[in-house]
Amino acid sequence: MFGIIRPCRHRLSQNLRTEWMAHLCGLCLALRGDHGQFARLATNYDGLVISVLVEAQAGRSDGWRRTAGPCPLRGMRTASVARGEGARLAATVSLVLASAKVRDHVADGDGALARRPVAAAARRVAGRWDRAGARSGAEVGFDTAVLLDAVGRQQEIEELAVAGTSLLTITEPTETATAAAFGHTAVLAGKPGNRAPLEEVGRLFGRLAHLLDAVEDLGEDAATGAWNPITATGADLAEARRLCDDAVRGVRLALQDVAFASKRSGKLAHVLLAHELPRAVDRAFGTTACTHTGPTGDAPESSQGAPPPQSPWITPPGPGGPGGTPPEPPDRGRRRGLMAGCAVWTGLFCTCQVCCRDPYHDPWSGEPREGWCHKCDDCSDCCDCDCCSNCGDCCGNCCDGCDCGCDCGC
Repeated sequence: MFGIIRPCRHRLSQNLRTEWMAHLCGLCLALRGDHGQFARLATNYDGLVISVLVEAQAGRSDGWRRTAGPCPLRGMRTASVARGEGARLAATVSLVLASAKVRDHVADGDGALARRPVAAAARRVAGRWDRAGARSGAEVGFDTAVLLDAVGRQQEIEELAVAGTSLLTITEPTETATAAAFGHTAVLAGKPGNRAPLEEVGRLFGRLAHLLDAVEDLGEDAATGAWNPITATGADLAEARRLCDDAVRGVRLALQDVAFASKRSGKLAHVLLAHELPRAVDRAFGTTACTHTGPTGDAPESSQGAPPPQSPWITPPGPGGPGGTPPEPPDRGRRRGLMAGCAVWTGLFCTCQVCCRDPYHDPWSGEPREGWCHKCDDCSDCCDCDCCSNCGDCCGNCCDGCDCGCDCGC
C-alpha cells in the first residue's frame, strides 16, 4: 500500500470516512474484478482520488454504488462500495503505476529483487500489469501510453541527472502522467470544462508525490546507496520544501475552477486535495504532531513518525487504509456463534487488525474494540477545524485564529 494522502480518522467526519472507505474498497475490488486477485497489491491511497473526482463531478446516481460481500478487512461485514468507470480508471492508473514502481525497485536491486530469478519474475509481472492496464484503460477511453512513456522517460532523465539539475526536470514525467489521469476524470464525468484545471491539479499532485517519496526515502537511500533525486541533483531539503509548498498552493488555486456536482464527494475531494496534501508535506518533512484527544480522554501524544507503506492485507490504523472505520455500523442485535466468531477472529488476527485497526469490531458481538496499537501517529498540529465537514455553516465552527486556507467553496 503506497500513497501520500493518509488522513487520520480523527480528522474525517463519519460521512467522509464512509465515502473514503467506499472508494478505497471500490478500487481494490475493481482491480480484482478486471485483473485478478494478485492485482489487488496495486491498491493505493492516492489512486482512490481519481474515483472520488469522477463521482464528485458526475453527481450521485444509483449506478455509482454496489453492496460488496464480507471481507476480512471489514470484519467480515458487507459494505457499500464505489463502482463504475471512476473506480475502473483508478484501477487502471494504479496498476500501471504499480508496475513502474516494481521496475524501479528491480533497477535499484532492492531486497530480494537483487536476485536475478526474483527480478526476472518481477519484470514479467510488471509487463503483464502494463498490458492489462492498457486493455482496461481502452475500455474507459484512457490511453495508458502516456503513463508508459512517462515511465520510460523517467529512467532516461534520472541517468542524465547531475549536480545542478533542477528537481522539476526529474519530476516532469510523473507530473505529465498524473495530469493525464486527473484530466480524464472530467471526460468520464462529462465535464469538459473541468479538464484543464484538473490537469493542473494532477500535474502538481504528481510533483508532490515524487518529491515527498524522495524526502521520505532520503535516509534509507543514503544508507543503501540507492539513487535519490535530492542527492543526485545536489538540492537541499529547503528547496524541496519550497517546491512542495508552492505545489500545495497551486492545487488549492486550481481546485477553485473545478465544478463539482456531488456535494458529499465534492467535500471529500476538497478535503483530500486542499487539506490533506499540506499535512502530507508536514509529515514527510517531520513538522507534524498529533494533537487530538483520544476517546478515553487521554492527553494527546506527539509523533514524528508516519506509518510505512504496507500491503492491503496488513492494515494501518484509521481510514488511511482498508482497516479504517467501517462504512456501516455493526448490527449489534445479531451475535455470531462460537465457531463463526473464532473464524472471524482468526481472520482479524492474521491480517493484523487486532493490532493495527482502531477500532476493530468484536468478532462475536460486533461491538467496537480498541486495537492493541491504537495510538494515532498521523495527526496534524493544525487546529483541525474540519470546516469542510460542516459546509452548512462552513468555517463557522472553526477555532479562533485558524487559517486553514479553505475558501468555503465546497
